[in-house]
Amino acid sequence: MSQVLMVDDDPGQLRIREIILRNAGIVSSLANDAATALSCLRDKGSEIGLVITDHNLPGCSGAELVRQIRLTAPTLPVVVLTGMPGVEPEYEGLDVTFCFKPLPPHEFIAVIERLLAQ
Repeated sequence: MSQVLMVDDDPGQLRIREIILRNAGIVSSLANDAATALSCLRDKGSEIGLVITDHNLPGCSGAELVRQIRLTAPTLPVVVLTGMPGVEPEYEGLDVTFCFKPLPPHEFIAVIERLLAQ
């Protein structure tokens, strides 16, 4: 199964999601900013099958991160996990899936499994 790259500047949120994924048998890589996420994508390449990003990241928005991802991985599934309704227009044309916090673990896993299976 492919790895999931999770991007969030909140280490607590990353840790909780990592545990949820591990308990579901899903391997994850973690990044706390866009630069680290892009570096991970370069290093791991096809090992990453899905990116989950927060909208608010240090130095850039999740939308800017997705734009950068789309330059080299136009079909890589991306989930925007945010607590900020109304940000959807910023992602227009970027082919992302939105999930809004709080998201129960079983729903989080279901979204990930569905996207990894595509």
